[in-house]
Amino acid sequence: MSDIATPPNEPAAVAWFKSSHSGGEGNECVEIANFRTGVALRDSKLPDGSTLTVSTGAFAAFIGSVRKGDCGPSLL
Repeated sequence: MSDIATPPNEPAAVAWFKSSHSGGEGNECVEIANFRTGVALRDSKLPDGSTLTVSTGAFAAFIGSVRKGDCGPSLL
């Protein structure tokens, strides 16, 4: 299991942390790694699996939409 993320075009690796909103049952765990130009996300149950990397602006817009309740089944 990797404890650090090295997103594309980033000079330094960063630590992963579990989202405070991940389920307590261990079946809905998202880990996040912040870096200079973006955010990397992964499934904590599959730490060596794929990651999703997005810009800080895109992640902020996503979080803003979730907070406003704009994200629903039609966006999935």
